[in-house]
Amino acid sequence: MLTVIGNADIWLPIAQGELASAPIAVGAKLHAPIPRPPKNVFCVGKNYHEHAKEFAGSGFDGGAANVVPPFPVVFSKPHTSIIATGEDILADMDPTGGLDFEGELAFVIGKGGRGISKAEALDHVFGYTIVNDVTARHLQKRHSQWVLGKGLDTFCPMGPAILTADEVPDPAKLELTTWVNGTQRQHAPVSDLIFDIPTLIEAISAAITLEPGDVIATGTPAGVGIGLNPPVFMQRGDVVRISVTGIGVLENTVR
Repeated sequence: MLTVIGNADIWLPIAQGELASAPIAVGAKLHAPIPRPPKNVFCVGKNYHEHAKEFAGSGFDGGAANVVPPFPVVFSKPHTSIIATGEDILADMDPTGGLDFEGELAFVIGKGGRGISKAEALDHVFGYTIVNDVTARHLQKRHSQWVLGKGLDTFCPMGPAILTADEVPDPAKLELTTWVNGTQRQHAPVSDLIFDIPTLIEAISAAITLEPGDVIATGTPAGVGIGLNPPVFMQRGDVVRISVTGIGVLENTVR
């Protein structure tokens, strides 16, 4: 996949030309679209207004001064946290019992670069996928930062596929929905982002060179477990389904 992304002008027309005659792989098991990106998966915290409010009011925000951040809050998940749709989220990775879900739209960098402007940012996007930013809330609060609460093994379900950017003329029109055990918990248009995709690309690439295949998750809307009073954390057997317009469904079970 990284080869295709890095040489999209060559490989995408070839792949599209093969679609009509490609066989259907019955019973095939999907891998994560990019199981080992060039860097850790970039993630953005508190990037929907209503989620920023529910997080600030939850007591898990580590004493942050601002409910709505003035600049993007960026952290990362290592590649060892990535799993595919259908694979299990391991509850034992969080011994504190604070397991939570976060449905997110993610985008994949195509053409790399540093110092990318907002005006040119979408030209650097190869496509879009779904990420579940699984979080151990008590660990997140305990360490007063996010990597050790969010980067645990199996805590980054990704998939089911990449929807190429040519199919998404305006990513702000996409909508995200999350269900837990069949009950809808999140629903929001991507237009509700505090910092939109071009802003995120400009902010991150100002300091870090983006490469083909880098994955950036854009943040989660309101409706996560800590937003309830009292908080409701995930248990073994819970099934999380996340859907984004045109991409499909990312589904994982807590085991």
